[in-house]
Amino acid sequence: MEKAVKEEAFAVPKNLVEGTVYSILLTISFSHLLNDTIQSLIPSIYPLVKASFHLSFTQVGLITLVFQLAASLLQPFVGFYTDKKPQPFSLATGMGFTLIGLVCLAFSASFGWLLLSVGLIGVGSSVFHPEASKVAYMAAGPRRGLAQSIFQVGGNAGSAIGPLLAALIIVPFGQSSVAWFSILALLAIVILTGVGRWYRQNLYRIRPKNVKISSGDGMKLSRRKIGLSIAILLVLIFSKYFYLASMSSYFTFYLIDKFHISVQSSQVHLFIFLFSTAAGTLLGGPLGDRFGRKYVIWFSILGVAPFTLLLPHANLLWTTVLSVFIGFILASAFSAILVYAQELLPGKVGTVSGLFFGFAFGMGGLGSALLGALADHTSIGFVYQVCAYLPLIGLLTGFLPNIGARHVKR
Repeated sequence: MEKAVKEEAFAVPKNLVEGTVYSILLTISFSHLLNDTIQSLIPSIYPLVKASFHLSFTQVGLITLVFQLAASLLQPFVGFYTDKKPQPFSLATGMGFTLIGLVCLAFSASFGWLLLSVGLIGVGSSVFHPEASKVAYMAAGPRRGLAQSIFQVGGNAGSAIGPLLAALIIVPFGQSSVAWFSILALLAIVILTGVGRWYRQNLYRIRPKNVKISSGDGMKLSRRKIGLSIAILLVLIFSKYFYLASMSSYFTFYLIDKFHISVQSSQVHLFIFLFSTAAGTLLGGPLGDRFGRKYVIWFSILGVAPFTLLLPHANLLWTTVLSVFIGFILASAFSAILVYAQELLPGKVGTVSGLFFGFAFGMGGLGSALLGALADHTSIGFVYQVCAYLPLIGLLTGFLPNIGARHVKR
């Protein structure tokens, strides 16, 4: 009797556990916007630092590689550790590293200082993404796909705003003007401190680990099948982020080289592409909740292939149009892939988020470095001819089992 009373005392009402907390989702999405606005300043100032420091494309790729490695290698460990020992205020701490890196970036006087600065920003990102994704999961209720999309759209919107702000502020006023963006980091620290308080009070929302996962035919998935599915998802992440690396790091150079437009004009075209990715992100999660995540993954990876194959042969107008379709369709993949993986490994939200965000960042960095070296040895146009075939890797989606709800009841 005494044990039953204790269990009842500590029981959490079902409606509280399952409810979707939109205020937290919007707050963490806005924090993601601030975080990724800051991060997107790094590729946005590449044309500026390439000229002022006399860098090669290989060195430009190394800047991205250092940032992405710092942002990726720590993420799985952060996620694994916080699954074991939750750290509600780690989000604000991570943003502190970003703030320090941002100030250093503004006043870097050498290539080495540039690498150190982007590395510090990367460390901040390695803490932010797995923990913020866990907060989105906790606040999701039954709408996990929608929650991840809301979280992701903030980041993609920030990535789109960054180049536009760079064109308006950094290009005209120089590298030191990056320091003004430290205001965004300070604002994020204040907001994330409040999120940390909610996180600390709502740890019961993490799903238990002893949930069995079944395929669409009701059969329990073996550990081997789950491992194979995770491997396929990581290969799909490779395809997506190698192609995105070609766009985020080198699209401005491609436009300048092929169409002879100005640096500021190229930044506007990059903003259009990145804005389309923000819009596409919001689509993938809800569709995955309703129709199944596997079908969204099919559409978003393989479905972009016709547009990537046409891009290297288009004029400026059609290049812009095709980039919108590419960004919109390709961006819908990540939310579906991440939630699919979280459903494969219930109770390991931080570990899965850290692994997939970390791998995505790592592939983006590695892709940027390798594609930069390829551009140095061939041409920037050849890079886009090679990358055009990456979405065909989406055919591997056919080997994934059908899991997850096909429809969310209102």
